[in-house]
Amino acid sequence: MNRFYIPLAFTSIALWSFLALLGARLNAFPPLFVAGAALTLSGLLSLFRVKKWKIPFRTFLVGVGGIFGYHAFYFAALSHAPAVEANLINYLWPLLIVLGTPLFFRNRKLRPHHLTGAFLGFTGAALVITQGHLSFSTSYWIGYLFALLAAVTWACYSLWTKRLPPFPSAAVGAFCFASGILALTLITLQGKLLPTLGQLHASDWKNLTYLGLGPLGLAFFSWDAALKRGDPRVIGALTYLTPLFSTLILVKVGGFHLSPPSAAGMAAIVLGALIGSFDFFKWTQPTF
Repeated sequence: MNRFYIPLAFTSIALWSFLALLGARLNAFPPLFVAGAALTLSGLLSLFRVKKWKIPFRTFLVGVGGIFGYHAFYFAALSHAPAVEANLINYLWPLLIVLGTPLFFRNRKLRPHHLTGAFLGFTGAALVITQGHLSFSTSYWIGYLFALLAAVTWACYSLWTKRLPPFPSAAVGAFCFASGILALTLITLQGKLLPTLGQLHASDWKNLTYLGLGPLGLAFFSWDAALKRGDPRVIGALTYLTPLFSTLILVKVGGFHLSPPSAAGMAAIVLGALIGSFDFFKWTQPTF
């Protein structure tokens, strides 16, 4: 197994950690527009490798279904449920990747340390996201359902692409471009595209560019490359570092304060990542 998958996974984790900060700076605009513009930009920036976009139609459908489907469900969840609860349910996807690995790959069995690491990571993420305060209400059930569908969609996309006939990671640009165009088409049909464009300032375009280059751009390419080369059980456990890094960035750049629940959650995430990655550390030990 190629150990280079760990730096690739960390590239995605690091880039996704800036999503909360950039999202906060763009929260005045429809989320579907923000995702559509950033994904379209990501696709356009990868046009220099457009020859790599020649892939089977089934692969294209899985890719677009994963990237567009995830964002569509996620933003629908935020529209129908409180953000804290929706985000918590959405963050089931790394756990689902770990739990779903044996279903997609029969030779990858779950061991106690995989489950322990994943559940510790989810517990830590729950503390960071909710700050210890959680209030589910049955009146928001449709939003919770959308959040769960988002988590399932991203977990299935991540595992399914590893089972498809080999295709270059550069083809992810086609997934992003098509997903972005679909999102912008929906915004146009809702009559929100032109009014939104009229509200954008230079700083907003800059943040959209950062979003398209990083969290909704390069992160998807490195994620695809990591999953193709590595162990989904390890990657799933490591992914819970995203809310940890995201919180630290908000504290450092956004002026947020680090609360005791966040600190406890971060400790649980780090411990879970170490336990869940036991296979990698064991594998890389030198032999004499």
